[in-house]
Amino acid sequence: MSLENARILVVGGTSGIGLAIAVAARRAGAQVTVAGRSAAGLERARATDPALEVRRLDMMQGPELDQVVAELGTIDHLVVTAAEAVAGRLAELDEERALRALESKLWGPCRVIRAALPRLSPAASITLFSGAASRRASPGFALGSAANAAVEALAVSLAAELAPLRVNAVCPGIIDTPVWTERVPELRRTVFETLVPRLPVGRAGRPEEVAEAVLHLLSSRYTTGSVLTIDGGYLLL
Repeated sequence: MSLENARILVVGGTSGIGLAIAVAARRAGAQVTVAGRSAAGLERARATDPALEVRRLDMMQGPELDQVVAELGTIDHLVVTAAEAVAGRLAELDEERALRALESKLWGPCRVIRAALPRLSPAASITLFSGAASRRASPGFALGSAANAAVEALAVSLAAELAPLRVNAVCPGIIDTPVWTERVPELRRTVFETLVPRLPVGRAGRPEEVAEAVLHLLSSRYTTGSVLTIDGGYLLL
């Protein structure tokens, strides 16, 4: 299925994987709206590709979310990459930060989907994001692993509940994005110096490579209830 003139909303599309998806979709002919809560991030998205429409949006703010979605009209594809990250051993986690991250990772996409449902076209797709930590134990990331696994379960369940709308999840491995330095800098050195050299592909992934996989999910009308892993062989370690 062609993405020409399709209306796509990318929530969390101001940097890294989200921005790569937005740019790739726009180049495929789609009309793309990037939504995020950071003014600097929105400016970065606009500077990267002036053809992108940008909207200020905090997915945890219900009225703001409803307004932005309503203004877009019909939505053909919804992609949600936004989420706060949390890392640290369970006994040492700050409870407030941990709860905020869990709410953002799981209930955040639910909020977006609930707001968007009346605006989704009959053949629309929804793409959510988990992470390879959902299926590989890693000390210091128990909460993140649980949240990612929950997102995968959510996507598969919603594929049945919202049919014929299509719902899928993307499960990235170690992707070289700003999230490592901005949100979990305490893990960056360990991950990139210890794990990355052991990957079968020998390097971290690039946002553009994940974007290619997402565009496949958006275009493939026969794909729903799937969790697509893009991890360079991380789960083989």
